[in-house]
Amino acid sequence: MCGIVAYTGKQAALPILINGLKRLEYRGYDSAGIALTSESETKVYKAKGKVANLVELLAGQEDSLLLKESTCGIAHTRWATHGSPTQENAHPHASPENQIVLVHNGIIENHNQLRAKLKADGYEFLSETDTEVLVHLVDSFYDDDIYDAVIRALKQIEGTYGIACFAKNQPGKLIVARRGSPIVIGMGDQEAIVASDASAIINYTRQAVYLDDNDIAIVQGGDIEIRTLDDSLVTRQASEIDWSPDAAEKGGYEHYMLKEIFEQPEAIRNAIRGRIDVNAGNAVLSGLSLAPRELVDLQRLVVVGCGTSLNAGLVGQFATEDFAGIPASVEQAAEFRYRNPIVGSRDLVLAISQSGETADTLAAVREAQQKGALVAGLVNVVGSTIARETGQGVYLHAGPEISVASTKAFTCQVSVLLMVALKFARAHRMSHERGKRFAEEILAIPELVERVLAKNDEIARVAESFVKYEKAFFIGRGYLYPVAMEGALKLKEISYIHAEGYHAAELKHGPIALLEESMPVVALLNDGPGKDKTLGNVYECKARNATVLGIITEGDEEAKQAVDHYIEVPDAPLHTAVVPATVALQLFSYHVARLRGCPIDQPRNLAKSVTVE
Repeated sequence: MCGIVAYTGKQAALPILINGLKRLEYRGYDSAGIALTSESETKVYKAKGKVANLVELLAGQEDSLLLKESTCGIAHTRWATHGSPTQENAHPHASPENQIVLVHNGIIENHNQLRAKLKADGYEFLSETDTEVLVHLVDSFYDDDIYDAVIRALKQIEGTYGIACFAKNQPGKLIVARRGSPIVIGMGDQEAIVASDASAIINYTRQAVYLDDNDIAIVQGGDIEIRTLDDSLVTRQASEIDWSPDAAEKGGYEHYMLKEIFEQPEAIRNAIRGRIDVNAGNAVLSGLSLAPRELVDLQRLVVVGCGTSLNAGLVGQFATEDFAGIPASVEQAAEFRYRNPIVGSRDLVLAISQSGETADTLAAVREAQQKGALVAGLVNVVGSTIARETGQGVYLHAGPEISVASTKAFTCQVSVLLMVALKFARAHRMSHERGKRFAEEILAIPELVERVLAKNDEIARVAESFVKYEKAFFIGRGYLYPVAMEGALKLKEISYIHAEGYHAAELKHGPIALLEESMPVVALLNDGPGKDKTLGNVYECKARNATVLGIITEGDEEAKQAVDHYIEVPDAPLHTAVVPATVALQLFSYHVARLRGCPIDQPRNLAKSVTVE
């Protein structure tokens, strides 16, 4: 969601902070700001809208020595929660006379009570934000020791936060802290760069320390001291960021989303590399640390996730039940801890999150651990909170995903979930020969995707016929039901077309009432069990004048005749056909959005990493 960048060291801070903000633009935001400090002065600059507006504002201050010489500062991109997107509500926020300056991600749940108390103490508020409450609260405790003031303030906070702040009369010293909102500290030579996302620091260093919840760090130059809120000194191990700055560039593509769609064959190969043993007919998932005897003892798989990860989890549920013969379920992570879930020591709870920071999924992890379940993470970001708190799981190795709409993370999640299903299946009931075939089917996925990507121009032409619509249905059965859900999600995210995904059998249980000429239907018609029944649904749609786009298996003449438009995908078993069918819909959604002139990489109101509930 919001983005934080802070710097202290020996270089001019402004260029580093601006570059960091630009690196965080993909997260979604509505305003930006920066604060710089030196021995002689401290100033805050804020602008509504894009980082470019802030840069333009700063360009009008060319004579400022502070902008040229300051070696310490904080910066922020805001995604509105409390208060509309205005310059006043933008971060950083400051106490009177810029004594304390602070940026904040998260939500302070008791801000109203604290605001009332601070107003009674004489503080005036210039914004509608909960963050301004925090900066005044820190100021109220400040007595020439910014560290002590922050600790005392945070002990009164209910809610989540990732913060970076400084005091005017202690230039060069940053205080950073986290609870529920990620903070990473990049370590350099006599310098440090703090951020909410590693993408903001990768140009400067690969060595990073990730704060845990209730950590508070004192950062000055290259010195980093980490303590807890009870003032206990702790050690956090440094990690190496495993991707290069070039991986986060567009590389000649018009949009990050298109680049990431085309990166999927290699991303999936990275996700499965070294994890498939064809001779043994099994998956090698060392991160799960489960011996066959332990796998046999596990009697249920519970997948928790949100959004795209939830859709991927459905594929994992179907595959685990089909091949391993054990119960599996998918849970919306936001509901998991609130409905008192029934899990125990013989359940594996698999938490799926691209960022590894999704607040609802992290809460589900903690609830499952509290109830004694074995918990593992399936995340893309090394060193992320879910990865650290679960202590075991599988990294996707998909590389950075910059576009808000997830593409390669989903297909890598599905590929890994199929490997999880294979590992469970071999421990429970799958034969060696069937295991070898399953392993080979997973290894074939990248080539299937390449064959779909080769049809990009054809899919773009199909998309031209759907630009005029403002609503759409997606339908599918079995393994293709999650594809329908994901396809609808992608279309609505980036084109703003109101799209809904349904199980094809549900069409006649209500949604069919909405079918008309202005309501197109996208039908998943891959060859396999259930196709004939979905074809029946297609005929029902056609009888009500709805235009139908079919995702069909190459050479399926019957399906071609049944639909108005079609996209052909390679023949594959349905459990792996999920991936090429999804990629076809990613390209379809991309081209519809492009033709409608939508801001594809940064759709309105959306954020890449949802770190608040």
